[in-house]
Amino acid sequence: MSSKLAKALAVAFAGGLLTAAAVPALADDYRSDQINGRIQNENAKIREEYREGDISRGQARQLHREEQAIRHEEHEMKRDNGGYLTPSEQHKLNQQENAINRQINRESRE
Repeated sequence: MSSKLAKALAVAFAGGLLTAAAVPALADDYRSDQINGRIQNENAKIREEYREGDISRGQARQLHREEQAIRHEEHEMKRDNGGYLTPSEQHKLNQQENAINRQINRESRE
């Protein structure tokens, strides 16, 4: 095998390994981005409902604290998994976000 061919194969092999290693990281970035986007959207919704007078200051503070707790839980999950968020953890956090969304909707109708 020629030296050039060996080098080309080594580069191709290394590139394949890097690509394979990057796929889980990209999936984790998507999971984290999705959760963080939900948290930002819910916080914006809380501010809007408060500005419109649909929820009280105390209700807004409590909802923001719940959002902060979810963000903290996400950071702990990632810390425990080497910086990654698993699909089941993403599901759990999404369920918590769904519950807060329902709570905002309920409280804004009262």
